[in-house]
Amino acid sequence: MKIHKRHFTLCVILILYIQNMSAQNIGIGADAVYNFQTTSFGNGLRVSIFPNNRLSFIPQASYFYSFNKVHEYYIGLGVSYTVFRIKRLDFYAVGHGAYNDWINYKQTADNAYQRSNWNLEGGGGITMRTCLRPYIESRYNIKFQEAHIRIGVLYVLGCKKKKDKYADCPVIK
Repeated sequence: MKIHKRHFTLCVILILYIQNMSAQNIGIGADAVYNFQTTSFGNGLRVSIFPNNRLSFIPQASYFYSFNKVHEYYIGLGVSYTVFRIKRLDFYAVGHGAYNDWINYKQTADNAYQRSNWNLEGGGGITMRTCLRPYIESRYNIKFQEAHIRIGVLYVLGCKKKKDKYADCPVIK
């Protein structure tokens, strides 16, 4: 139970920190997740912090429901980097490290997998450079050798549309 209190405390600190940061450098989003190997569905929440127009730090959490074969949650930190842009689309690479709690874990012959795990994922995605940013992201979990896809939307806080067709938010210039 201590781990849950730590995660809750971390989330509260993160939210307070986000409220004090300047507008248009932070986005809040949600996504739907599908894991191909375990055929599991889940949801995720994320906060994107943009220190510049190419790099983002992304604290996030994901939860896979109890009706799935694997009932679990993840809490971690991702880093994305925009590799190239075409008009309003950003194509980015993403790396993500996370703590994983496998809730319906049963002892297996392979001791590499435990109820609590640390994971590393890599992948890529596409998003739009607008105030409301839909995205699609594909990742591969190195430890569990699983691929999953995320489809979601991110809202950039304090973003205001401008008449310049490629200047929706100052952070993307």
